[in-house]
Amino acid sequence: MSEAIGQDTVPQDIVEALITVRDRAYAPYSNHPVGALIVSESGTRYAGANVEVAHYKGLCAEASALAAMASAGERELREVYVIGPGEHLCTPCGDCRQRIREFASPQTLIRVVDAQGTLLRRYTMDELLPDSFGPENLGRDSAME
Repeated sequence: MSEAIGQDTVPQDIVEALITVRDRAYAPYSNHPVGALIVSESGTRYAGANVEVAHYKGLCAEASALAAMASAGERELREVYVIGPGEHLCTPCGDCRQRIREFASPQTLIRVVDAQGTLLRRYTMDELLPDSFGPENLGRDSAME
């Protein structure tokens, strides 16, 4: 099960990076800026912010960060951090859960923090998207194996 977090903390440099990227989001329609920071298997960090457009088919922060990782040639995730604008959980949407799943292992950690960077909840990939569909369902290799 996902777990609520008590004393665990997110490293300060990650909090600062999350707040910085969230504050750069382009969210004029929803006024709901989101930032994401992912850590690849190599340990490299990639950040992304949501980018909205007038026809309401914007790019989520997680998708933005994953695109940066894939564009750099990396294909495996170790950790995902997500920050929204408030004190509530801002978990990845369904589409982003599937996108994360594409590059994740069952143990990949997804951490959701509040607007100040306090850890609210931690999930494994299997907890965030149980019984998921992935590349192996199509006869292809998957990071989840």
